[in-house]
Amino acid sequence: MAPAPAAEGAGLSPGAARGLAVRERLPLWLQDRCEVRPRTVAAVAVVLVAAVGFAGQQYWWARPQTVTAPAVVTPGAVPAASAASAGAAAGAGSPGGAGGAARIVVDISGKVRDPGVRRLPAGSRVEDALAAAGGVRPGTDTTGLNRARVLVDGEQVVVGAPAQPPVAGAGPGPGPLSLGSATVAQLDGLPGVGPVLAQHIVDFRTARGGFRSVEELRQVDGIGERRFADLRTLVRP
Repeated sequence: MAPAPAAEGAGLSPGAARGLAVRERLPLWLQDRCEVRPRTVAAVAVVLVAAVGFAGQQYWWARPQTVTAPAVVTPGAVPAASAASAGAAAGAGSPGGAGGAARIVVDISGKVRDPGVRRLPAGSRVEDALAAAGGVRPGTDTTGLNRARVLVDGEQVVVGAPAQPPVAGAGPGPGPLSLGSATVAQLDGLPGVGPVLAQHIVDFRTARGGFRSVEELRQVDGIGERRFADLRTLVRP
């Protein structure tokens, strides 16, 4: 008598026993497909755990986060000290500010390198005016010139012109030099006039019988428009 299948000895039902007998007769690769083994279950569990962990990590990174907005600075929040400093700097740099109005205009003539009208800061002294005119020419006598005197607006500074003695009929005190009676030495003391030009003036006066007006000084050889402009207020006919 043939031995009964192992399933019948284990108390399996006839249907289960037949199924087990059929499966035992199948190839091993087919048995693996039909049966879930413990190691397969463990591998599937590991994959599922990894997938759940990756999904949780992605969700954590993509969650909304609270962002603090920067504080808004309004124009009125500027410190008062900074606003005052900016206003003072703008006032000092503007042409119409107080710094631009505190200036004086002086006329610098005589024996300086660059005579003419100069605009200087208020409170400037004669020394500042001489520096603005390029300095005094070499050899000029400035003994009677007070370099420390404070200048006033509209003043004329004459360098190198000697004080003239009173002239008959001209009133008390020094005045413009008379072209009709001045000597060569006196004419030599005028700004821009040397010994040679002083002699030309005397020769012109002798040939013409004197000067009828200061304008005739233009006709003297060696006196141009710029030199005449320096002399016209220092002489008289």
